[in-house]
Amino acid sequence: MTEPVVVGVDGSASSLEAVAWAAKEAALRNAPLHLVHAALRWAYDVPLVPQPAHWGPAAEAACRQLLRQATERAHAVASAVRVTAEIVDGAPAEAIAAVAETAQLVVVGSRGRGGFAGLLLGSVSRDLAARPPCPVVVAGRSGAGSGTEIVVGVSGHPDQEPVLRFAFEEAALRRLPLRAVHAWTRPALRGPGDMQPLVYDVEGVGREEARLLAESLAGRRERFPDVSFGEHVVHEHPAKALADLSATAELIVVGAPGPGAIFGSTTHSLLHHTRAPVAVIPHPAARTRRTASPA
Repeated sequence: MTEPVVVGVDGSASSLEAVAWAAKEAALRNAPLHLVHAALRWAYDVPLVPQPAHWGPAAEAACRQLLRQATERAHAVASAVRVTAEIVDGAPAEAIAAVAETAQLVVVGSRGRGGFAGLLLGSVSRDLAARPPCPVVVAGRSGAGSGTEIVVGVSGHPDQEPVLRFAFEEAALRRLPLRAVHAWTRPALRGPGDMQPLVYDVEGVGREEARLLAESLAGRRERFPDVSFGEHVVHEHPAKALADLSATAELIVVGAPGPGAIFGSTTHSLLHHTRAPVAVIPHPAARTRRTASPA
């Protein structure tokens, strides 16, 4: 059975936009779409005094209505996609991550129903993007995702293979060109103990960074002959470079930090300032740790 595309639903405008994006993505992948609404529920047969008032038949009905509305939205944009829905117990980020163990992709809105109106990134999307259980797409901004290219941030590190593969596959699915972006602010350190030079030749370093990008993309034309792609090297902070391109991007693809690292500053800043959906791809070591069986 094809793994589903999972989307978190909370009834907000952002989550409904995410549902529409996820439905189109499921259609492209010929995959089922699974809607998930997370709720903190109490078992009716547990005697508690005072009895919690936040869950009951009315709350259950309201959650079902949210899922029906989301299902209608999904069918409106991708009528052929098979849609299922469920209510799961727990805090949203943890509950969605648990469902994602059997998903090929998770989609969430950029903002939820709670929090401050001025914030552009909700806690659920932030938490899932910081530790993605599988590729996580943060969508949900109205009008986003109607660009003319796929953009991928390339660090040049050897652990970026899953990021590049996802970006090329998305470009092939959507029949769009791919722009590979490598942004730098200081010369790369060549080994342990290296120190950043106080003065350096910007043009010379730029040529070295362009060579690093070309090496990262070596062999892609043969593996993805139908994808047209270009290389873009810029002397700028990666988050700003990617955010500047988001106005014309259908999707931006970046990698998550490795295990034990704090939420990457580039990804965090990009999620706050992007105008396009952002796909965050798990670090290979993180996925290995999750799938490894006990000794």
